[in-house]
Formats: sequence, structure tokens, C-alpha cells
Amino acid sequence: MNHTMNSYTTALTTRPASASLTIKDSIVLPPDTNHHGTIFGGKLMAYIDDVATIAATRHARRPVVTASTDSVDFLHPVKEGDAVSLSAFVTWSHKTSMEVFVRVVTEDLLTGARKVCATSFLTFVALGEDGRPTEVPGVLAETDEERLLYDTAAERKEARKIRRGESKHFADFMGTECAVRESKPERKPRRSFNREYESAWEAEW
Repeated sequence: MNHTMNSYTTALTTRPASASLTIKDSIVLPPDTNHHGTIFGGKLMAYIDDVATIAATRHARRPVVTASTDSVDFLHPVKEGDAVSLSAFVTWSHKTSMEVFVRVVTEDLLTGARKVCATSFLTFVALGEDGRPTEVPGVLAETDEERLLYDTAAERKEARKIRRGESKHFADFMGTECAVRESKPERKPRRSFNREYESAWEAEW
């Protein structure tokens, strides 16, 4: 009886990484490419965000928002007429946030040659019915690939925390006005008075 209850509890608090696996296939058409005949970086990034959002939502079973695109590394060009296959899954979670890994494989449809053309890590935050961050299940890593990403996720979280702090510092220092040549008097960072919008970007993730 105790074993059954423990298994049931674990099922409620963790989900396999494979349960969030999402795959998206597309063919690169002429409007998708730049003057070099390769896919626009922004187009590929939109694909990445799309497939990662689905994976994060599958894991949380809640609405999610993109908190950060942590990295996008373009490794090989994707040409007109190629197919791109994106696979995404949740690698790790922390309280209300989830890290998602996306791998993009390009395929020459005439020769069958395939290459990993890009990899990406993104962070999502799940939202509750009140629109505020809500807790998400843990991640059960089962394969070697999943365990590698899970075991190294805490290091990437610390790197995100440092980068996020830098971004907040720059945003507060620069404010909302365009930069001008003259030096401006030092000013204290201003905080928003709209406290109803304490969303994912204000949360600790």
C-alpha cells in the first residue's frame, strides 16, 4: 500500500522529460530566406519559440510565457528547399520555471544528408488562474541525453541569474528614452507602480 501511494505521489510531482517531447517539421520556402538563400535567423527562432512553448505547456499543463531565450547557436546554414526538424523537451524545472532544450536538424531532401544546424535553451514560467507564476512538476530524466541535460541544468540556471541581473541593471540605468550624446544626471532606478502586473518576469526563477 505504501509503495502504491509513493508511486502515485511521484507521478503527481514529476513527469518524464519524454512526456513533453514536441516535434515540428517544416520545409524552407523562398519567402523564408534572405539574399544568401538561407533561412532568416528570426524565422528559425520563431520556430524554436513555437515548439518550445508547446513542450513547456505539455509539461506544466498550464499557460506559459517565455521568460528568456537563453541561447540560440547556429551551427550550419539552412538552405532553400531544405527541411528542418525541431525537437524540444523540458530538461529541468525549478519552482515555477522550466528549461526547454531545442535541437534543429536540417535535411537535404534530395540526398538525405542531415546535420544539427542549431541548438537552443529557453526558460518558461507557468501561470496560474490568477495570472501569476505557479508551481510546475519536476522532471524525470530517463535517457543518457536527458540525464546529461538535467545534471548540467543548475549551472545554466546560475548563468541565467547573473545575465538577468545584468539585464535589469542596464534597463534601470538606461531607462526608456533613446540614448543621447550628452551625459545625464545620475538618477535612481524607477519601479513600476502597476503592482497588479507582478508577472513571470518579476518572479524568482
